[in-house]
Amino acid sequence: MSHRSLPSARTRLSFAGLAVTLAAGLGLAAVNVTAEADPGLRACTAEEYAALVEAGDNFALGCQLPGSALADITSGFADALAQEPLPLTSEDEVDKSDNVELVAHLPLEGSFAEEGAYGTDMAFKGRWLYDGNYNGFQVFDIKKPTKPKRVAQVFCPGGQGDLSIHKNILVMSVDASRSDDSCSSTALSATEKSAWEGLRVFDVSNPRKPKYVAAVETDCGSHTHTLAPTKNGKSLFVYVSSYSPNADYPDCQPPHDKISVVKIPVKKPARAKLAATPVLFPDGGNPGGPIPLLTSSSTSGCHDITAYPSKDIAAGACMGDGILLDISKRAKPTVTEVVTDDLNFAFWHSATFNNAGTKVLFTDELGGGSLPTCHPGFGPTKGANGIYDIVDGALEFQSYYKIPRIQALTENCVAHNGSLIPVKGKDIMVQAWYQGGFSVFDFTDSANPTEFAYWDRGPISTTSLELGGPWSVYWYNGHIYSSDITRGLEVFSIDDPLVNAAKKVKMGTFNAQSQPSYAG
Repeated sequence: MSHRSLPSARTRLSFAGLAVTLAAGLGLAAVNVTAEADPGLRACTAEEYAALVEAGDNFALGCQLPGSALADITSGFADALAQEPLPLTSEDEVDKSDNVELVAHLPLEGSFAEEGAYGTDMAFKGRWLYDGNYNGFQVFDIKKPTKPKRVAQVFCPGGQGDLSIHKNILVMSVDASRSDDSCSSTALSATEKSAWEGLRVFDVSNPRKPKYVAAVETDCGSHTHTLAPTKNGKSLFVYVSSYSPNADYPDCQPPHDKISVVKIPVKKPARAKLAATPVLFPDGGNPGGPIPLLTSSSTSGCHDITAYPSKDIAAGACMGDGILLDISKRAKPTVTEVVTDDLNFAFWHSATFNNAGTKVLFTDELGGGSLPTCHPGFGPTKGANGIYDIVDGALEFQSYYKIPRIQALTENCVAHNGSLIPVKGKDIMVQAWYQGGFSVFDFTDSANPTEFAYWDRGPISTTSLELGGPWSVYWYNGHIYSSDITRGLEVFSIDDPLVNAAKKVKMGTFNAQSQPSYAG
């Protein structure tokens, strides 16, 4: 099934005087080829491209669209911007809704504050917050959310370091080729057969002193992963998502239309092992759209999978495809539905179910997180969320949601990681948008999502396109937590009738990619 028509109901965008012409099948095709490029918006050099590839996520995708093309795309909207100038001119300025306040901030420090040591994903258990970083992970005591304490830093480089936790088991993704599986390993080209990447497993019985207990190598590494514990509690299955194979990589060969499934015995995590490599796209998946970056990516694996273990379902964001899976047999996930959006979704990045399991919100990470897509030149449907109802097992498109604030051309901004806020009878989400800050919105009416809270800083730079902003923003036990790429951990409070009841819901564990079910 493919969605190929635009919805009648559109997310509002505060772009004064904006008139966007989309050429059918070509995305952003109406450009002024005489525009002068901003010095910060240019094609990446070979060295810069290599650095972005090493950095991970999908930042290098931004190099596929030269800076001159960016200037071309946006040049036609000078009049609109002149009528409604950007409200923020520096990172010191903040635009926010009255119901949100910053209550705590712990900046990156030590080796975790080095150039390229970005803050990434988070996982929660009890009073402990585990925060990923390109150099490993940190542990925070958040018993007092307004006074978080850093209690451990585990130096263990390996790409963006996505984290998940189950009981006393911490799982970490490694998606950068290393000389071996140890924390003291060094970078090694993926063209070397001896290079290693995959999953690392830690025992965090003592959160202040995590112990590295196991490593499992997986094809193409592990960009992200998803926990799916068995209902008897004895085994923890991990769905490993990775993509972009290359014929020159011995351990990452095309077509790579699969995921890896790792089994971890809960009582003996050191015995973690590869259990299966199910092929999800036997027909090859989406072949990709006509324009690199601006139309659908070709599918060669998945970027992220979100499981809803209590309902035996999962949703996959797989580059050019969105999918539903039956995970009743944990080691044998089966695709039950596939949806594409060739005109508006460039890179299916992540997924979130509503609490009832009757909807899926997919994100499009247009440009891999490295482009200023929250700008009139990209329009209201690219780099956005796509909201789908699940009807008789099928995904039915309802609407797009994109933040309604214009961001500067020097701000990387696109839909990224977020989570539900557990409000009975409502579908409410808080979500990161990189330098677009974070947004809190209600999508109970799937066709008409509405924002009611937000936080947005000004650009890191007004002269060049810099990477920054919140990577992940999640709700946990009454507060909003943000892992900012360059600023570190930030904690926010929100006071609003729409979410205040959620403060009574206590979570023991939270992983964004393994959704819990909330009462009611």
